[in-house]
Amino acid sequence: MCSELIHDITGHEISPAALLEAQFLQVARQNMADLPFYRRHIPVRACGFRVYEDQWFGAMLTPWMMELMVLPGPGQQWPRRPVGERIGLEFPTGNLAFRVGEMAGLHYLACSLMSPLDAHLSAEQALALAENSVTLALSLPVREEPPAVNASRRALLRGKVA
Repeated sequence: MCSELIHDITGHEISPAALLEAQFLQVARQNMADLPFYRRHIPVRACGFRVYEDQWFGAMLTPWMMELMVLPGPGQQWPRRPVGERIGLEFPTGNLAFRVGEMAGLHYLACSLMSPLDAHLSAEQALALAENSVTLALSLPVREEPPAVNASRRALLRGKVA
């Protein structure tokens, strides 16, 4: 019986943005440029990548889609997972569903935000949307609920009802 050794995936010590852009640019040129939903005016750009909870987090913008991405961060080891497997991750704004992806040895988790891209988006709007999506995913939620009222007798007598 032959057993296959499955290695963990080593994290990126520096931002993987340039690697992502190079890989997606190659896909754009080789596989996507002739498709009807390809938006030639939209650049291939890795947007807003930063370390969040020890992992690289950002958005990938291409002429055909936009997605949030997570890649292993500095010093991290990820277990190898099947491509296409779904993983739920919790962010400050809530839970997001990601899928496992791999491209030319580059392993990542991706959460689709828009596919295909809206035909009316300008390049500037698409770039801003990608950057703002990263910021929004990492932002604390705003609650519209009023603060709890301290109605104890002592608080009432001291004028500290809040």
